[in-house]
Amino acid sequence: MADFVTGRWSAELEDLFLRVSGRFGRVEVRRRMRDYVRGLLGPVGRKNSWQLAEYAGHNGPYGLQHLLSWSRWDPDELRDDVQRYGAEKLGTADGVLIVDDTGFMKKGTVSAGVQRQYSGTAGARS
Repeated sequence: MADFVTGRWSAELEDLFLRVSGRFGRVEVRRRMRDYVRGLLGPVGRKNSWQLAEYAGHNGPYGLQHLLSWSRWDPDELRDDVQRYGAEKLGTADGVLIVDDTGFMKKGTVSAGVQRQYSGTAGARS
């Protein structure tokens, strides 16, 4: 069952990548976008450019940093493409999709704004 689910998710992700690829003018940028998204969705502990690049098999973070800082693409158009895709796959005329990441356990004490917080999914202060 897990292979089916993984294969299905992978196929859906590829469909989405194909759909939005025109938003990125060069094939190298398209590949970096794909690697970046796969890293964000993958089992990478810290979602920084070094870790994501390592997960993708890159020699360093510079390609992903270039994608986010200097490549030319319109985030609003990309967001709209992803929204349309989600609406086609999940939506109904009166549907609403809510994503709640409040169950993400925060760690640390030295970062700005990090302190003990209530997490409903954890059932306590974290």
